[in-house]
Amino acid sequence: MNIPLLFESSDIIAINKPAGLVVHSDGRTDEKTLVDWIMKHYPHAVDVGEPITLTDGGIIHRPGIVHRLDRDTSGVMLIALTQAGFNHLKLQFQDRVTDKKYHAFVYGIMKEDDGVIDRPITRSRKDFRLWSAQRGGRGEGRDAVTHYKVLARHEAKSGLAIDGITLIEASPKTGRTHQIRVHMKAINHPVVADPLYAPKKKPVLGFKRLALHAREITFEDLEGTPVTVQAPYPDDFEVALSRIV
Repeated sequence: MNIPLLFESSDIIAINKPAGLVVHSDGRTDEKTLVDWIMKHYPHAVDVGEPITLTDGGIIHRPGIVHRLDRDTSGVMLIALTQAGFNHLKLQFQDRVTDKKYHAFVYGIMKEDDGVIDRPITRSRKDFRLWSAQRGGRGEGRDAVTHYKVLARHEAKSGLAIDGITLIEASPKTGRTHQIRVHMKAINHPVVADPLYAPKKKPVLGFKRLALHAREITFEDLEGTPVTVQAPYPDDFEVALSRIV
């Protein structure tokens, strides 16, 4: 696995996760994961973090994993190499100290240059795999806030077969599952090529996966110094950007 290293200290590293790579096993499949890469390159971190205990009693080990990205989301991700590093990062995520910025291509032309989506997220009643920020969800909603700003707009042209595309920067202030994808769906601008939240829309700009990239993260190291790490765009984002700018 070719996983670029973006930042490294004795306690924490930041990597640029490629799209298509799952972070850790789900206990049912044997595919290669980011955890496999961690255990190969940083074997001393094997006992760092907190494992998941499944309902059947099985255990999923997640060395160094303090947050995660969806399989098809690329971009910057932090990994703890020591328990001190893990505890330090975990507290920052819990207290919402970390600042995360994602870039995404979404369907349609967004009229406002920036805004805030403040909509609780619940389980979808239609599909157990989905979450919802719209009426009719299942269970009690959990607060979810996403700030966004428009980076570029691309009006519809012949052959595009859609009503334009917008490139946005989204900053989730909470860390709900699928938060950006769910919130963009809720305001009728789902992420391009999203198989769960835009299954009927045609993938465009050459994307063969979810058009979502974790662009930047800011956190504090163990000495309290702010650290900002930015992940370069993967090839598919570069190609898509060249087509709309």
